[in-house]
Order: sequence, then structure tokens, then C-alpha cells
Amino acid sequence: MNQDKNKISVIIITKNEEKNIRECLKSVEWADEIVVVDAESDDRTVEITKEFTDKIFVRKWEGFAPQKMFALSQAGNEWVLSIDADERCTPELRDEILSVDLEKADGYLIKRNNHFLGKLITGCGWGNDYQLRLMRKSKAKLTDNLVHEGFMVEGKREKLKSPMNHYTYDSLHQALQKINNYTTLEAKEKYRTKKVGWFRILFQPIIAFYQDFFARKGYKDGVYGLLVSFLNALTKLQVLTKIWEQRKNG
Repeated sequence: MNQDKNKISVIIITKNEEKNIRECLKSVEWADEIVVVDAESDDRTVEITKEFTDKIFVRKWEGFAPQKMFALSQAGNEWVLSIDADERCTPELRDEILSVDLEKADGYLIKRNNHFLGKLITGCGWGNDYQLRLMRKSKAKLTDNLVHEGFMVEGKREKLKSPMNHYTYDSLHQALQKINNYTTLEAKEKYRTKKVGWFRILFQPIIAFYQDFFARKGYKDGVYGLLVSFLNALTKLQVLTKIWEQRKNG
């Protein structure tokens, strides 16, 4: 437990995360409070979570941002660390959070070390992934994006030196499932404002692959970088084609 004046609440949203949640919760056991908002999981997520905290809220899924805003509202401390079930707080990050003078800023960006199929990816733009995750509750709010939502704070932001680990996908099947779900949400969000024609559908995925694999040095990660670049291009293709389909169907 943090004995300093800045007590920490950790917030996590879950939905069928029995494979991830135990290791995630173990990595934040040091916090003064753990708040979990579960979206009616039908696996052992809630059962496992009860081993670590009694502050569990089962709530119908309303979207990423609404779930996280509800979790934030339930935090009992001013300082809040938001972490996802597939992320882990490293010991170095824990020690830095507990020792740093948080009063220097209103929010802190944390670097994510992104792993794909068990390998740390340093190229494809994944090696410089900073997320606002530690913040004052009173200064925090969320973007209302359907996907890729993010926290914002009113006030000064700083970067912490220590990273968290992010385990994106442990199989290609899982990757393709998530991409299909996320691209549906992104297309739903953008189809009213974004026009899509054959030129974009043809060339934007190719450009996306070139940027990730060559310009962002995905080739340094070998076949893993190739797959990440391909999946990012596939994501772009799916978003564009789903926007085109929705606009065509009115």
C-alpha cells in the first residue's frame, strides 16, 4: 500500500478476461484501491477478480468510454491509474509511481511496451506508444470515441520513465477477431463524415503497410513486424470498406 499522501486507485474494465485478469491484478496489488467494472462476463473473470478486490461493479456494456468513465467515477482516491486487462504494471513503474512527487503535474503519460504473439515490437510505430494513464480524478475526462478512446486532463502533463507491458494478441485468430470488431466500431463512428472511393480503398492500405514496415522500421522485428504491418493495413482496408458499405446502404 502506498503510505504517501497520494493514494492510488486503479481502475480496470473487463469483459470475459479470465485469461488475462489474474496477472493484471497481481501487477497492481500494491495500489490502495482496485476498482473493476465488468460487462456481464460469462467466464471466470469476476470470480478471479474477487480474490483481489471487493470493489467490483457488474454493468451492461455501453461502450469503452462509458465503462471507463463509470469506473473513474467509482474511484475513491484523487489519483487514478487506468490499466487494461491485457496490460501489466511493471515493478519499475510501480516503484516510480510510489516515489515520484505527483504534485508536479495533473496527468502522467506512460510508455507501453507492446508485445505481439509473445514478442516485443519496437518498430511499426509501436515503440513510441505513450498513453495518459495516471491522472487526477478531478481533472480527468474521456474522449467519446467508440474505439481508441483516451483520457484527457485539464492541466499539466508529464512523462514517467518506466513502462507498462501490453500483450496485444496471443494468436492470429484473436487478432483477426478484434480487428473485425474494432473496425466495425470505427466505421460506425466515421461513416457520416468520411467519403470513401475506390482510390482510397486501393491505395491507403498499401500506404499504411509501407509506412509501418519501411518508414517506421517494422522490418527490424522480422516476420512479427511483417505481420503487424499487414494487420494494420488490413485494419485500414476494413474500415474503408465498411464505411463505403454503410454509405452505400444509407
